[in-house]
Amino acid sequence: MKVTRNTQNQLILAKTPWFIGIMLVFFILAFVGPGILLMSAGGENIWFGLIFALGGGGLGFGAFCVFVRRVQVVLDRNRDSILIRRQSIFGYDVVEHVLSNLSHAELESTTSTREGRTSTLYRPVLVLDEGMSAGRHPIVEAFSNGPGSDRLVDAVNDWLPARKVDSDSQSA
Repeated sequence: MKVTRNTQNQLILAKTPWFIGIMLVFFILAFVGPGILLMSAGGENIWFGLIFALGGGGLGFGAFCVFVRRVQVVLDRNRDSILIRRQSIFGYDVVEHVLSNLSHAELESTTSTREGRTSTLYRPVLVLDEGMSAGRHPIVEAFSNGPGSDRLVDAVNDWLPARKVDSDSQSA
């Protein structure tokens, strides 16, 4: 995910998985093409070609449905809104929150241990302190270990106006 627009009144974060989508289309074609050629040869190859095309093409299509999802987050000061748009092959979903309820963005982490090695994965979340949507709202659903999550959290926190100072936490 990357910052596609950063102006005084609007911050847009977007993720369009072009590379994985194109690779999965090639994967599908690598099975469907030869499968059709085998079916057109006739004889006993018809069933093998059909299984090859439907099996490999179906696996590729299933992976395409799961992994290719476009995500866009729009923080808009003029409308006082946060729009989280998710689009997949099955449809389009929009979640709207009030921008003035947004406190900050932070990293959410999960840790797993496998074969004696511990790895930590992160994802950026928006923290809303007030209103009907109070709570933690992930920008992306998947956790990752790259530096992208840090950059998104920094971009959102830098774009937000100065945080409210809690009078109880000030020291004299």
